[in-house]
Amino acid sequence: MSAERLPWIAQDAASLQLLELAQKVADAPTTLLITGESGTGKDHFARLIHELGPRCDAPFLKIDCASLPPQLVESELFGHERGAFTGAVERKLGRFELAGGGTIVLDEVAALSPAGQAKLLRVLQEKSFERLGGTETLQINARLVALTNTDLPAAVAAGLFREDLFFRLNVVPIVLPPLRQRRADILPLAEHFLSALRARRGRPDAAFSDAARRALESYSWPGNARELRNAIEGALVFAATDTLEPENFPEAIRAAISGIPVSLSELRSLEEIERQAIAATLEATRYRITRAADILGISRKTLLEKRKKYGLK
Repeated sequence: MSAERLPWIAQDAASLQLLELAQKVADAPTTLLITGESGTGKDHFARLIHELGPRCDAPFLKIDCASLPPQLVESELFGHERGAFTGAVERKLGRFELAGGGTIVLDEVAALSPAGQAKLLRVLQEKSFERLGGTETLQINARLVALTNTDLPAAVAAGLFREDLFFRLNVVPIVLPPLRQRRADILPLAEHFLSALRARRGRPDAAFSDAARRALESYSWPGNARELRNAIEGALVFAATDTLEPENFPEAIRAAISGIPVSLSELRSLEEIERQAIAATLEATRYRITRAADILGISRKTLLEKRKKYGLK
């Protein structure tokens, strides 16, 4: 694991409590449900729990339920036999089988189809499953961690998510607060991200100016830690010197600090800002789509769609 992903940066009291909770639940096989806004570090926290516990040497496998069609999600989770569906030309092992005694993370579990929810419920109840198109019942030993930024009780009330599955997942609920509610973490996180990104960007002496620090502390960070990291990487791309100043960051961040006004003529639409961010990231990564998508915090598929939308080469 890279230094950028660990450790869990905890200066704020809320983050320190989360770190204590991670240490407590790491040794138990209990199913976990981690909720929080997008960008709060849910997958990072799941990995931290895995690393702290006895499963640390076993596989840590993650599947994004929102980025794949329902049938592919089920195939990824449970595997399939040859001929199970069109295109299934050979047997494939699923994540539950490959994980062994490790950890399986279901990102955006709320996106599971009704059929997928029913099959997951059975896995949690019986600790067993069959591959798609198969009859052999297989046992699972992996720990399940579900992540979502969706209000699951509201989804249950709306009939979009099974209530019985929600109760099965919600054995140990963990809520990650947004970055704006743990402000003591902002600068330590910023320094952590900058330290990890300096070498990658060939800027070993890059540092924040005092004004940039004040701007980072003052901003509300609606995109949370992911937005903070991306803003710092963008600043490293655009800064002409090794001192990162407020002007190297997006307008919204500059506007957050008193004494650095942003005129209406400088403001741009969200689409324009997004287009520029995508274009700059693609250029900085030499059009390596997977790397650029990782930096932007979106899936490869989403990046390709946005690249086409904005007419970027």
